[in-house]
Amino acid sequence: VQLQASGGGLVQAGGSLRLSCAASGRTFSSYNMGWFRQAPGKEREFVAAISRSGDNTYYASYVKGRFTISRDNGKKAVYLQTNSLKPEDTAVYYCAAQEKVGGSYYYVWDYDYWGQGTLVTVSS
Repeated sequence: VQLQASGGGLVQAGGSLRLSCAASGRTFSSYNMGWFRQAPGKEREFVAAISRSGDNTYYASYVKGRFTISRDNGKKAVYLQTNSLKPEDTAVYYCAAQEKVGGSYYYVWDYDYWGQGTLVTVSS
């Protein structure tokens, strides 16, 4: 599967952005999907994930209540609605697909495919 992330940009603190990730291929619904982010000089970290069916979602503590992950298997897309953005949310955001069964939603190394990233910059 190939992934293409979009929707990043420059926003003031307290603002919102909706990130999108479009997937190619015929079996999008067979992948768990995740969003990760990487700030300059820091390691890539987990943000949110959603199960294959969309029934289950998972969030990092630092975004819970502010970000919402969703997916549309018919459109082969996953979304990340980001609200109440803070300067510390500034990072390149990556979408990722997990093909393996039984992998963790939270670890970078358990994802099999990655998009190219979209930059979110939050000004204070």
